[in-house]
Amino acid sequence: MLTRILLMIFITFTFVTFITPLIKKIAFHVGAVDIPNSRKVHQKPMPRLGGLGIFFGFLLGYMLFGTHSDTMNSILIGSFIIVITGMVDDIKPLKATHKFVGQLAAACIVVFYGNILLRDLSAFGLYFDFGVLAYPITIFFILGCINCMNLIDGLDGLASGISSIYFLTIGIIATMQGKSGLDFVLTFIMLGSTLGFLVHNFNPASIFMGDSGSMFLGFIIAVIALLGFKNVTMTSLIIPLLILAIPILDTIFAIIRRALKGESISTPDKFHIHHQLLNRNFSQRTTVLVIYVMNLLFAFASIVYVLKDQMLGYIIYGVLLFIVILFVVKTNVVFDQEEIKKKIFGKHKK
Repeated sequence: MLTRILLMIFITFTFVTFITPLIKKIAFHVGAVDIPNSRKVHQKPMPRLGGLGIFFGFLLGYMLFGTHSDTMNSILIGSFIIVITGMVDDIKPLKATHKFVGQLAAACIVVFYGNILLRDLSAFGLYFDFGVLAYPITIFFILGCINCMNLIDGLDGLASGISSIYFLTIGIIATMQGKSGLDFVLTFIMLGSTLGFLVHNFNPASIFMGDSGSMFLGFIIAVIALLGFKNVTMTSLIIPLLILAIPILDTIFAIIRRALKGESISTPDKFHIHHQLLNRNFSQRTTVLVIYVMNLLFAFASIVYVLKDQMLGYIIYGVLLFIVILFVVKTNVVFDQEEIKKKIFGKHKK
């Protein structure tokens, strides 16, 4: 098994590492270039479409190590829809509604054709059979993962690094639990693919993954979570989500922040978690490494909880939750601190 795992990682890593420079040239040729503006962090035009490299690595890994099935067919079709939607957006930005249609189509393919569903849930001594609601719940879960990864992709190496940590953690848990199914294969071929792309994407990046990459990663992350936990307890459902704690929290914070300001939840801004760290004079690289460390701690807590000691896992989760709350209080990630101070001191003056 160890030999197979190393082969999956090494082959996809090597392939993506060597194919990405070709994709850079293609991106410039078709005009898939990210031009700097006031909202962007980078200072020079950057090629997008890096997600194609990750996708090609995924396809190669499947051809070499995967097995044919209707479930896998649905994942391939859904992935193709997601990547095509992202490619079009990377070349000429789409409206949010148009991107959503592509995301929804991909989610529906794996749910209705692939029959990949979150069917039931056991929690606190209770059992919930979702019945027909399993379909909308699963679609919502997939769409949520896609957009979480899409939103967090704001700095060199951030989305690809977070995804790598996710795949590595799920891979460790699956291996220790003796799993060898489709989720096991997808996890390790995706780990090799994202690490191969990270060679070119870590700061200073020479290519961005674009929406073709961030949406594809979110889609595959959701699929792997659902494949590994079809019939779940509350614990097994939450574990994959906690590994993705930073992008999920960033998305929740963005929704609350924009709702408080009366803005659309799709309105772009510069108040994400990584922006808050940059505002404290961290460099891009340091900011990304800090987020990596936080994600690794959540991943470590998940591994400890599942494989070793539940109580210790709870303690680590608790410490991390305290750090998150402190971060919210000390930054503008949810509330505009300056605005709050003005209101408080303004009332006192009156």
